Amino acid sequence: MILRSLLEPIYFRILRSTITHIPTHIAIIQDGNRRYAKKMGQKTGFGHSQGANTTETMLEWAQEFGIKHITLYAFSTENFRRSDEELAELFELFKDRFLKVITDERVHRNKIRVRMVGDKTLLPGDVLACVEEAEKATKEYSNHYINVAIAYGGRNEIVHAARRLVSQVRAGTLRSDEITPAMVEENLYGGLGLPPVDLIIRTGNEYRTSNFLPWLANGNESSVYFCAPYWPQFRKIDLLRAIRVYDQRRRSGPKSSCP
Repeated sequence: MILRSLLEPIYFRILRSTITHIPTHIAIIQDGNRRYAKKMGQKTGFGHSQGANTTETMLEWAQEFGIKHITLYAFSTENFRRSDEELAELFELFKDRFLKVITDERVHRNKIRVRMVGDKTLLPGDVLACVEEAEKATKEYSNHYINVAIAYGGRNEIVHAARRLVSQVRAGTLRSDEITPAMVEENLYGGLGLPPVDLIIRTGNEYRTSNFLPWLANGNESSVYFCAPYWPQFRKIDLLRAIRVYDQRRRSGPKSSCP
């Protein structure tokens, strides 16, 4: 263990020196909070709280590497099926962390814009109020973007975009044959204008992307990095290894689907 702690900084510097291309937009599926809590002999809320702490630290690493957009998969539409006790814990955690944004000097010093990606109509009113306060407090910033996916589902997102376009067709302001992929992107949740995803990271030793940002990620053929650590155990070296996957793909160029 001592030897590892001595060698890891050296390995980190060597690995960092080999990376040329840094992704603009990273999407992270923060998996393993509950399993981490179980492993530590703690209740589920402990895992979610530790995961939230890891998120704050990871965002500092991302700024250090020069990553402009981070989208975090915090709570899916399917997560509403969890127990009332766990939902209450999660909603309190969301309220706490969004309100913290308002007074966090790091957010204002680095001009980080915080936004929610998801179906706001599904959130309890008190949670939504905290989300909107954080969005309001950072709406003028543009150096970095933190997009928190809550009440989010990839298919649901595309359905919402389709509904907006259909309503324009019915109103006579748009013809169906005028609809383009760019228009669909413009009508994704809230019209936030998220850029294509360059890299997806999933922790917790799960090998699937779970319907996360399908239009922006799958449509962009983003790089994907799966790793074993539960989210609360995610380290700076893990983020750098993920970036290396993106860098290697950029160096080799896109793979052709032709034989």
